[in-house]
Amino acid sequence: MVRDGVVLADAAEPESRSHAKSLPGLVARALAEAGVELGGLDALAVSIGPGSFTGLRIGLGWAKGVAFAARIPLVTVPTLEALAWAADAAAGEQVCAALDARKGEVYAALFAATAAGPRRLSEDLALRPVDLAARLERPCVLVGDAGSVYGDVLGARATIRPFATHHPRGGIVARLGWQRLLAGAAANPGEVEPVYVRPPEAELVRFGSR
Repeated sequence: MVRDGVVLADAAEPESRSHAKSLPGLVARALAEAGVELGGLDALAVSIGPGSFTGLRIGLGWAKGVAFAARIPLVTVPTLEALAWAADAAAGEQVCAALDARKGEVYAALFAATAAGPRRLSEDLALRPVDLAARLERPCVLVGDAGSVYGDVLGARATIRPFATHHPRGGIVARLGWQRLLAGAAANPGEVEPVYVRPPEAELVRFGSR
């Protein structure tokens, strides 16, 4: 929950196994902490991906439904960009935001840490950990659960931030969404789709069966 760029409330549950069950409760908790009702929101920011296919569909579906019902703008925020803001990197360092994509791959994007925050250096990618490691330039800070899964490959080229303490935060998404809203980047909820980077498993299976 953000007002004029200031985070008023932030609720997280990194270990949740059921996004559909935990999301409404987390939103209610943040609203209560900030003392704001759902109808009092001016806009809604949502993390757009890449990430878990199921998590993205649930999160975006909920956000689109609320935006439609409340008739408020919807602002999308790239997941890896929000993650890069959680890296606590010093100006001049490279930031690698990387999430485990399963099947021996990671979702990753590179950023340059500046005094004004992370500046994007690459698009969102799906690639093997060894190929990502080859792109890392010291000094580099890696943030995301790919560090814990592939630390043996990525740890030699970057300082790995613990995912337990450096994970995507709702407050960061809300603040980046607020900035995008001011820049006129609100989206039509009916046209917003998740950013998967690679095709969903169901699509891969369907194409492979032809």
